[in-house]
Amino acid sequence: MKARLPKGYGGGGASNFQQLARQAQKMQDDMAKATEELNAKEYEATAGGNAIKVVVSGELEVKSIDIQPEVVDPEDVEMLSDLVMAAVNEALRAANKDKEETMNSISGGLDLSSMGMGGLF
Repeated sequence: MKARLPKGYGGGGASNFQQLARQAQKMQDDMAKATEELNAKEYEATAGGNAIKVVVSGELEVKSIDIQPEVVDPEDVEMLSDLVMAAVNEALRAANKDKEETMNSISGGLDLSSMGMGGLF
């Protein structure tokens, strides 16, 4: 007895695979382009009521840190360190969130890393 596939499933074999391969290549190309665009972007965050402003690149590198002179207190360097750290972390979170949202929109929410494809993109 031969097993039959439901209508619309079968007969495509190689052509279905080729179509899937084209779609995967397009997704990879779209992700490469998006990664390039994201890496070129800059993300800004502030802390302490704009006393500290940090700019990071899409490649997660700190581009600049601006500190307003009135927050520089030699008696309270710890507070200044906390403000700088808060601003840097917020800018990095913004960059990561943008990248994640962009990649999810391209992949349709697929978890590519669980499919062994995380390193491709």
